[in-house]
Order: sequence, then structure tokens, then C-alpha cells
Amino acid sequence: MILKILLAQRNSVCASRKVTPKRLPNCHLVKGIEFGSEDIDILPNGLAFISSGFKYPTLKSFVPDKSGEILLMDLNENNPRATEVKISSGFNLVSFNPHGISTFIDKDDTVYLFVVNHPKGKSTVELFQFVEKDRSLVHLKTFRHELLQSVNDILALSPDTFYATNDKYFTEPTLALLEMFLGLPWTNVVYYSPKEVKEVAKGFYIANGINISPNGQYVYVADFQGHNIHVFEKHANSSLTPVKVLQLDTLVDNIFVDPYTGDLWVGCSPNGLKLFLYDPENPPGSEVLRIQDIHSEKPTVTQVYADDGSELQGSSVAAVHANKLLIGTVFHRALSCDL
Repeated sequence: MILKILLAQRNSVCASRKVTPKRLPNCHLVKGIEFGSEDIDILPNGLAFISSGFKYPTLKSFVPDKSGEILLMDLNENNPRATEVKISSGFNLVSFNPHGISTFIDKDDTVYLFVVNHPKGKSTVELFQFVEKDRSLVHLKTFRHELLQSVNDILALSPDTFYATNDKYFTEPTLALLEMFLGLPWTNVVYYSPKEVKEVAKGFYIANGINISPNGQYVYVADFQGHNIHVFEKHANSSLTPVKVLQLDTLVDNIFVDPYTGDLWVGCSPNGLKLFLYDPENPPGSEVLRIQDIHSEKPTVTQVYADDGSELQGSSVAAVHANKLLIGTVFHRALSCDL
């Protein structure tokens, strides 16, 4: 029985998978990013928000005592550099531990940034307003709820409503580790509004990245340990109905949706064992998948980029804008490539 569980666990983290590097032309490491770029969201004008400095109990951190930050890049520049965004006074920057992020642009063009935060091991969702004039963030609100117990990623729907993925059922560290080891499909997606908070999808091993189709009709959820992406139909009451599951052979993390083509760009971990048991002599690799026509009977899945860790370690997100690809990582650097 124990042997079967061990073998199943090794398969669930792709422990035996080896990566053959597949590089893109004109790639370079992004200046200003040294300690992670876990999630990336890009505004239509080419400004990219990046969450950096994320810390997680079972993952490597090169700066365990440094608080996290939100970085900003202007992709319209020839050689853009990521710089820290100033956050308004009154927000606790010391315990800031940013994870998934999502932007929302209101009808009056106000830009809101939602940030999953893990202060002192807890889970909150922070709402900021972006002030483009001085490129700063004003903290507006902190969302807390018992159903938001272990938030990984977020999908903003309005200035006060969102979907969120929980990547653990248990919050106690030992039980959470046992949950992952046993491969229990107990994680979920939650809908949050001021009037109602409810579970809208469940049965994931590790619910991770979440995003929405350009027409707003479908929601995509990545199951990290399940190696798949779930497609849901979104209804007027915010409930989600399962449509299909796209099975992959890698650990899928954050999902970026191209607003023009509807293609899904996914940052992946090709070997989860290397990610969780970090060895600088044998670091975790990186992988980027592009998924076209996901609603068809036979979606096209293309491996756009792959690395054995010699160039980029532990990819978690891939975002595109104007023929540029940004690849972010959990705790390492970030790569910019031409497409």
C-alpha cells in the first residue's frame, strides 16, 4: 500500500521527467527581478504587474527574511526594467507575501489590482488602485473569509467580486503535506462578492491558476498535481458548469489568456520533485505551453519553451504582449523573449 502511494506521488509530481531544452530567439533575463516573478498580468497599454518575493513553506526562497513586492515593467520600452511599485502608507509591507494577481479595468478606466497575500501564513486578498501618473498603488481593502483559507490565484470580475482558487484543504502544515502526499482531490474554486461567498467548483488535487476567456463565457482552472486544465461555463449567477478537461503531461501553474486570440499560455513545472526538493546542482526546469482552440475537439498544445534549469528555474507563468513573451518563476528570475 505504501509503495503504491509512493509511486503515485512520484507520478503526480512528474519526478522522473527530464527536460530537453527548447530555446527561443533573442531571450534575456529581465533586469530588476532577482527573487521571483510568480505571477504576471499585463494591461492593454503594455504595463506589466509582477508579484515577486513569494514565500511558501515547502519551496525555496533566496531571500527568506525579505518581504515581497509588486514590480512594474513597461513593455513598450526597448529594454524594459522591472521596478518596485510604491504602495500607499497604512498597508503592512513587512508581512507582504504576494502570490497570484489579477487586474480589472472599470468603465471609467480605473485600474484595480487584486493580490493574493499570505501574511504570517494566512490568506487574504488585497485590493489596490493603480495610479498611473506616479505609477503607485493605493491600498483600498483587505478581503478575508473562512472559504478563502489557502488562496493560490485570483480572477477579478469587478472591484469587489472575484473567483479564487484554494490549493489546500487543510491549513495546518503537517496535514497539508499529508494531503498532498496522499493525492486527495479536495481543493476548490470560490466565488466572492459582498453579498455571497460560495464554492463553485471542487475536486482538484491542487487548484492553481485561474483565468477567463476574452468573451467572459468560460473560466479556466489549472490543477497543478492533476496535470490538467478544466474548462467551465460561467453563468449569470456566477456558478460554473464543467465543460471539459484537457489532460497534459506537466505540472500546470498560472494561466494567461491572450485577449486577442483567446490562446492560453501556461507556465509549467516539468519536474515537481526538483521544485520542492531544491538542489542548486540539479535545479528545477521550466516549461511554457501554448494552447490553441481549447474549445475544439482537438486543441493544439505546443511546447513553446523548455529549459533544464540552466537558464531559468521553476517557471510559474507565461504572459504575452506585442510579440513578447515574459516567463516568470516562483523564486528565481524572469525571462523576456521574442516570439
